[in-house]
This record gives sequence, structure tokens and C-alpha cells, in this order.
Amino acid sequence: MKQILSFIAIIVFSMSSLLAQTIVGTDPENKNVVLEEFTGIHCVFCPDGHAIAQAIYNAHPDDVVLINIHTGSFAVPSGSEPDFRTQWGNAIAGQTDLQGYPAGTVNRHLFPGWSQPGGSGTAMSRNYWTSAANQILAESSYLNVGVEATIVTSTRQLVVDVEVYYTGDSPQSSNLLNVAILQNNILGPQTGGGAGNNYNHMHMLRHLLTGQWGVEITETTEGSLYSATFTYELPADYNDVEVVLEDIDVAAFVTETHQE
Repeated sequence: MKQILSFIAIIVFSMSSLLAQTIVGTDPENKNVVLEEFTGIHCVFCPDGHAIAQAIYNAHPDDVVLINIHTGSFAVPSGSEPDFRTQWGNAIAGQTDLQGYPAGTVNRHLFPGWSQPGGSGTAMSRNYWTSAANQILAESSYLNVGVEATIVTSTRQLVVDVEVYYTGDSPQSSNLLNVAILQNNILGPQTGGGAGNNYNHMHMLRHLLTGQWGVEITETTEGSLYSATFTYELPADYNDVEVVLEDIDVAAFVTETHQE
């Protein structure tokens, strides 16, 4: 039996219409939003960040992906608490000049004047996320991404097909494709969440199929088409936190560097 995943076809620049090139659109589109939120179970203000991010998504459900990255001192579990951290989170957070939690980056873009107090990087406090997202949504893109993902439930095998079509020229001779595995509806503790140990954690980063910084795309001029298939056996758990197949999402985005 195959389970068809709810899929999120998001890139740092644009989302596909899934009408051509098999799964990717060829008409120019505006950019879409990838909001990476840095969070932790002991962060008292993080539930407010979750709510702000969710409101951005709810306003633009076809144009926004949320990636909640549990990292830093607030994410360190105590006693029998679950460990929601990944091997990827520290490096992603480390390039943002993050100064406090919650923090977020929108498309890993540096918005002048909006860096967190004491910092000068891409990490922003939650009061800037909505404005940053609206700015990105109004900008044009030079590529589209299409994603289709299935799970064979009997074997837990995840198959992800990705296509990237360039509607214009990239300013970089190579780009980086990132494919993330996310999970929703993970119950656990959250300081400030008001739900004890039953806070509903959403959009949680569980794994990066393409490694820390993605896989290289070397043809980045107008009319270029990149395609790839990724196969991965989903484990029963990460850090003893169960992987529920029905709650898995897949997101794909393209960056020019490790940042934007």
C-alpha cells in the first residue's frame, strides 16, 4: 500500500504550478516563503512565535512553508523529556547570528535593520516575520520547483521526486537543492504553551534528505530543467521520538549559497 503524502513544493524563490515538465510549472512566478523558526521546549516565548508563523501560513497556505528547528540551550531536554533536536539544526542556526529565542529567518535573506538586537545576521525577532514574508511574496522568481512524494507504508520507504525549472537566469553558476522531512502533531512539553506535556508541535524538522546544505544544481540558466529522485527508509523514531507516517510532510527549496 502506498500513502500519498501531503506535499509542500516550496523554494526560496518560487513554487511550481505542477502543470508542465511532468511536475513543475514553466511560467514565471513570484517568490514563496520559507520561514525557518529556531525554537525549543524550554523557550517561554516560543509558543507566540509558533502562532505568528502559523498565521503567516494560514494567510498564504499555498505560498509558505514553516520549518521549526529545535536547537540551542532551550531545546536541551531534561530528565525524561523528548529530544526534538537534529544533527542539522546547530549549523543552520549558527549562520544566522541568532541572539535569542524565538528567532526566525525568512528565505535566509538579510533584511537590513531587522536583525535581532545585538546581531547583524539573517535571524529576526518574531515581530518582523510577517513584514519580511510579505516583502518576499511580492518579489519575482527565476525558478520553480515541483515535488511529489509517496510512502510505501509496508516498508516505510519514502520516494521524493523533485524538478527545478529555470524561468530566468540565476545570478550564481550553481545552486543548492534542499529537501527536508517535517513532522506534525508531535505531542510534548513546551514552556509557555499552556498544555503541559501535550503541546502540539508542528512543522518539526526531522531530517534533511540532501544533507546539511543541499545538493548542487550546475545548470542554472533560463530553460534549464533539473530532476532528481530521493529514496529513504523512514526510521521508527528519531532520538526516541516516534515517526508517524501520516504526519510526515516533505518540503523542497533552492538556495544560491548556504544562505539565500
